Amino acid sequence: MADLPGPRAASPRPGDHRAAPSRRGVLRASLASAAALLGGGALAGCGAAAASDPDTVRMWDLFSGADGALLDELIDIAAPDMPGTDVDRTVLEWGTPYYTKLAMASAGGRGPDVAVCHMSRLAGYAPLGLLDPWDTGLLAEFGVREADFADAVWQRTRYRDQTYAVPLDTHPFIVFFHPEPARKAGLLTRDGGLDLDAFSSPARFLEAGRELARATGKQGIAFGYVNDTAQCWRLFYGLYRQTGNDFDLPVGGTVTADTDAMAEVISFMTKLVGDRANPHRLDYPAALASFTNGQTGMILSGEWELGTFRAADPDLGAASFPTVFGTPAVYADAHSFVLPRRPDPDEAHRRRTHQAVAAILKAGQTWAKAGHIPAYQPVTRTRAYARLEPQARYVTAADHVVLDPPVWFAGAGSDFQNAMSQVLQQALLDGLAPDRAARAMVDRINTALSQPSPA
Repeated sequence: MADLPGPRAASPRPGDHRAAPSRRGVLRASLASAAALLGGGALAGCGAAAASDPDTVRMWDLFSGADGALLDELIDIAAPDMPGTDVDRTVLEWGTPYYTKLAMASAGGRGPDVAVCHMSRLAGYAPLGLLDPWDTGLLAEFGVREADFADAVWQRTRYRDQTYAVPLDTHPFIVFFHPEPARKAGLLTRDGGLDLDAFSSPARFLEAGRELARATGKQGIAFGYVNDTAQCWRLFYGLYRQTGNDFDLPVGGTVTADTDAMAEVISFMTKLVGDRANPHRLDYPAALASFTNGQTGMILSGEWELGTFRAADPDLGAASFPTVFGTPAVYADAHSFVLPRRPDPDEAHRRRTHQAVAAILKAGQTWAKAGHIPAYQPVTRTRAYARLEPQARYVTAADHVVLDPPVWFAGAGSDFQNAMSQVLQQALLDGLAPDRAARAMVDRINTALSQPSPA
C-alpha cells in the first residue's frame, strides 16, 4: 500500500548483540542524525535554553489561531498554581511535520520539557523509547489522579504499566444542529436537547434527516468528506465500534474483523449521503458552509468547529453522536501532554513540569470554550461547566470515546486514516459495493500490519 509508511530496516540477527546496536538504538541514532541535518542547531539551542533557565517550562504544541490564544489564556489562569514558573510555548505546524520533529528531537534527547501529542499517536512513540513516563505520584501531589479521568481516556495513556500521556481534553466527533428546524422536525426533548432516540437505528437516522430537510425547506444532514483524509474514517470507526466489534491488529499478523458489520456500516454511510434529503458530494469547507448558512439543519462534525458554528447561530445546539448500532461509542481523540525523552532529566525541573501540567489541567474550564471536553473531570462536574451551552450537552461523549486502534501506524494525521478514507470514499462517491469496500479496507490493514514495527 503505497500511502502507508514503507518497510523498516531488518532487525539485528540473534546473537549479534555486541557487534550490532539495538533496533531502538539505531532508530534513535538515525533520527538524531536527521535532526542535525534538518535544523539540529536549533534543537541544540533549545536544549541549552532549558538548561540555562530553570524557571521556564518549555512546551511544544500545535495550537495556532483561536486555540493558541485560548491556551495562552489557560496558562495565565493556571499561573497561581505554579508559582515562579513560566511556560514558554513553541507552536509548530500540525500533522506530519510536527510529529516528525517531535520524534527527532526526542531521539536526540533535545526536545522540550513537555509537548502536546494526540493520544492516538502514543503507540508510535512510547514503545520506541522516545518518551519518558510521568510520575503519577508526583501528579497526585499536585492534585491530579487517575480517578479524575474517564476510564475510556485514561486506559490509552498506559504502556507497560507506566503512564506516558496526561490528557488535556477529549475532542469527539459529534452532531451540531440548528434548534429551530430541529424543533419543527420534532427532534428535541422538553429541555431543548436533541432526542437521540430519534436517531437510534439506521432507518430512524435517515428518517430524521428527511424531517430536518422538510423543516429547513432545503436539506437535512451535512457531512463533508470528499477528498478529506480523515472524515470518512472518523464516521466509520465510531459506527463500527457501535456494532460491538473492533479490529484485532497483531503486528506481523493479519487483522481479525467482522466484515459483515463493516459492510453494514458502509451501507448506512452510503445511504446517508445518498439520501435526497441530505447533500451528497460535499467536501469539508462546503459542508461547513451549508450548515452555517442554514441550508442544512444538522452537521456531523468534530466539536472543534464549535466557534465557527456558534458565530453563525448563537442558539446552536449540539449532542453526543447518537448510538445507531446498539453499543454506545463515539469516535474521538485527545490532546495530551507527553515528556520527550531526556537521558538525564533534572529532577527539580521535572517536578516543576509536573506542577505546571497539573495547574493547566485544573484550569480546564477555559479550554472548554473551544468546545473541547476537559479531560480532568473535576472541571466538568462543576456548576459553571453545567451552564455551558452547548458543551454540557455532549460532555457524556467522554465516557464512550473510542480512539484509533493502538498500533504504531494509526492515529491523528496518519497515512492509515487517509488510506481507510480513500476506500470509503470509493463506496460513497463511486458506488463500490459495501462488502467489496470492507474487504479492500481489510487488505490495506493487512498491508500495514505486514510492515515491521519500529519497536
